[in-house]
Amino acid sequence: MKFLADQDVWQPTIDLLTSSGHDLVTAKELGMSKSSDADILSQAYRDKRILITRDKDFGHLVFAGNALCSGVILLRVRPIELGEVHQELLRVLQEHDESELQRSFTIIEPGRHRIRTI
Repeated sequence: MKFLADQDVWQPTIDLLTSSGHDLVTAKELGMSKSSDADILSQAYRDKRILITRDKDFGHLVFAGNALCSGVILLRVRPIELGEVHQELLRVLQEHDESELQRSFTIIEPGRHRIRTI
């Protein structure tokens, strides 16, 4: 799958996704470290990448702001829960194909996830 990692995504998550064979670029690599959430979401849409973030504000942009997007995965994680969240993230990526996730706002938490079609 193709991902754009927001600047708040921790390096172990980036490493997990790239070592699992996913095509991932970071906001930093694109020179977007200080870009607005709307600009990052737009870039992900243009590149047909699923945005992965820890920032809850993207929910407002997608649902209240009707921003175009190619899917968002929101990680609700604290450092102590990282392993559990990674386990759930990998499960979601195995159970759902890219086209489904590109039409969804997915929330990943320790031991569970929720998918809402956008």
